[in-house]
Amino acid sequence: MPKIRCAIYDRVSTELQAKEGLSLDAQKQSLTDYALAHGYEIVDYYADEGLTARKKMQNRKDLMRLLRDVEADRIDLILVTKLDRWFRNIKDYHNTQAILEAHHCNWKTIFEEYDTSTANGRFAINIMLSVNENECDRTSDRINSVFQYKKGRKEHLNGKPAYGYTSDKEKKLVKDPATEHIVNDIFGQYFTTYSKKATVQYILSKYANSPDCPTMYQVNRILKSETYTGRMYGIEDYCPAYITAEQYRNIQSISDSKIIPHQTEPFLFSSMVRCPVCGKNMNGFVKRQRLKSGGISEYKRYRCGAKFTEYHNGACLSESVIEEYLLTHVEDEANAKIRELSRKQKELLQKPDMSAAIHAELDRLNIMYQKGRIKEAYYDEQYARLSEKLESCSPLEEVTASLEAYKAISRNFSGEWQQMYQNLDICHKKSYWKEIIRQIEVDPDTRRVCGFGFRI
Repeated sequence: MPKIRCAIYDRVSTELQAKEGLSLDAQKQSLTDYALAHGYEIVDYYADEGLTARKKMQNRKDLMRLLRDVEADRIDLILVTKLDRWFRNIKDYHNTQAILEAHHCNWKTIFEEYDTSTANGRFAINIMLSVNENECDRTSDRINSVFQYKKGRKEHLNGKPAYGYTSDKEKKLVKDPATEHIVNDIFGQYFTTYSKKATVQYILSKYANSPDCPTMYQVNRILKSETYTGRMYGIEDYCPAYITAEQYRNIQSISDSKIIPHQTEPFLFSSMVRCPVCGKNMNGFVKRQRLKSGGISEYKRYRCGAKFTEYHNGACLSESVIEEYLLTHVEDEANAKIRELSRKQKELLQKPDMSAAIHAELDRLNIMYQKGRIKEAYYDEQYARLSEKLESCSPLEEVTASLEAYKAISRNFSGEWQQMYQNLDICHKKSYWKEIIRQIEVDPDTRRVCGFGFRI
C-alpha cells in the first residue's frame, strides 16, 4: 500500500511568536514527529512567517505554493498544528477547501480534533472559524484604537523613527542630534543642485567615514518623505520640520531629465520646459555635429520624450536659446507683475471690503434657515448667489501676498545681476533658475519659447 504523501504547513505571526514562543521551528518539529510516527511521506515544508491568518490568501506565499502543489496532485494530506494556524477567515477557508476536495486532498490538525467528513464536523469548523475571525477583528480594533489615541497625542507609534528623528521620554518625535546636521545638509545640497543624484553622491562622499552616514536609499527616501515637513498620518506639526510644505512640493514637482551616460554636466532647465503638443516634460540631450574643419560641435537641446512613442512633431529647442530668452525678458516680466499687483492693491485699499458684508449676509441667511423662516429652495438659491459673489471679490490679503512674492523674486535682478549670473558655474546657474522659474512655455505653432511662469 503506497504511503500517504504529506505536506507540512506552519504559520506564525510576529505577535504570537513573541508572546507564546510558538515558533516556526517548534511547529515544524511537532508536525514532523507526527508525520513520521504515522508513516507519512513528507513531500515538502511550507511556512509563512510574520503573517496573521486574516491576511489575504495571495499574501501568504507559501500557502499559495502549497495549493499549486495540491492542484498538481502531489499531496494527499496537509498537516497543521491547530485550526487557527490554518485559517481564521471563513471565505478563504471555503475557497481553499473547494480546491482540496477537487483534488482529493485532506487536512488534519495534530493538536485538535476536526472531521470534515460529517455535517456536524463541518459545522463545528465553521463555528470555530467564526470565533477566531471575530477574535482577530476585535484585536485589530483594539490595536487601531490604541494607534488613534497615540496619533491624537502625536506620539511615535512603533518601529524605528525616520532618519534624522528620535523619540523622547514622552514618545514624541524630536530631531536626532546625531544626524540632524546630515539631514540639513541633504536638503541644503538638493536646493543648491536640484538633483537627487548629485545630492546622494555628495552626502555619501562627505560622510563616508561617519557611522551615521545614510545609505543611498535613505537619502532618496528623505527627499520623498512628507515627514520632514512635520506632517504625518495627515496631521500637521506631528514632529519638528526640516523643510516647509512648499519646499516639499517643489522637490516632488522637480525631476531630473534623462542624461546620456557620458554626459555629466547638468541641464539648466530640466523638468521646466513643457512640450507644446502633449504637455509632457521635454528632456535634455547633447547634439553633436561634425564641422567642416574636422572638429565636433556639441550643444544642449531639449525635446519631448513622447515624440518617439506618440510620434508627434514636437519642438526641439537649444538650451542657449532658452537661456537668452529668460535673460532678456525675466526682469521686465517681474516688474510688470509688480506694477499690476500694486495697482490692484491700491484699488482694493480705496474701496470698502465687500467680503465682510457678504459673510455677514451669509450668517443671517443661515440663522433664518435654522429657525425655519425660509424654505430650503430659497436658502439654496441665496447661498449660491452669495458664494459666487464672495468668490468674485479679490481679497486684499491674496493680492498683497502675491505682490510680496514678486518683490522677493525681483531682488534677484538688482545691480549688475546678469554679469554676476555669467560668472556662476553650471550647477549654480541651474539653482538660480529653479528658484525663480516654475515652467517655460513653448508656442505650439512656432515651436519657440513664448513665455514662462514664476515660482511663487
